[in-house]
Amino acid sequence: MAEEILHIENLHKAFGKLEVLKGIDFSVNKGEVIVIVGRSGSGKSTLLRCTNLIEVPDSGCLRFRHQAFEREFHFGDGKHRVSGAELQELRTHIGMVFQHFNLWPHLTALENVTLALKKVVGMSANEANERGMRQLEKVGLADKGSAHPGTLSGGMQQRVAIARALALDPAIMLFDEVTSALDPELVAGILEEMRRLAEEGMTMLVVTHEMGFAQEVGDRVVFMDGGVIVEQGPARQMVNDPQNPKTREFLKVILH
Repeated sequence: MAEEILHIENLHKAFGKLEVLKGIDFSVNKGEVIVIVGRSGSGKSTLLRCTNLIEVPDSGCLRFRHQAFEREFHFGDGKHRVSGAELQELRTHIGMVFQHFNLWPHLTALENVTLALKKVVGMSANEANERGMRQLEKVGLADKGSAHPGTLSGGMQQRVAIARALALDPAIMLFDEVTSALDPELVAGILEEMRRLAEEGMTMLVVTHEMGFAQEVGDRVVFMDGGVIVEQGPARQMVNDPQNPKTREFLKVILH
């Protein structure tokens, strides 16, 4: 039986008068790779950012369950004020990799990877460095630990960002258009890293337009439009035979 790890219910988020998420209902099972697609402005990235509370929803419910860690957040009408400690705890379990890397330029690759281990988890410097080097090695950057981000290619910087998120041993990884800022020749390497994670059983939510990746690696594709989930289903079926006209129109443009 599938083990639900994340449940989102009737989630709403607005920025001023612009309503970006209009009642999202969504569940994620352990080990699933879910690819979220849609036009710019459809709410994909906002959904990811609400999932680990970078953006706090205006209303709705978010429930996270993983092993001994279980939290349920209810938003709206002053129901829940998320404390800094709750945010830190949640984000050690839900890792996120951004489009533009978000690395500290004055820190080395290893220091970027180990910063949260030392500051948030409270790990000793030696233990953090050992774990950080293991993660850099996994993403093929064992020899770049002492390099600063400015000396690395975009693809290498994104690998450092992946290693940083993985160092916290999260239960879920969120990828927000992580290849869109890269030169085309660097995209394949990052997608291969994500494929490796999927093969290792990592639960992943991936916002991307890389439909080949969606079809080959994804378990489920979710199509968003106008702040709502229009259609979702098994990845291959969604890519090859979507049922909703809006989904078909979007994929026709993306694939051709």
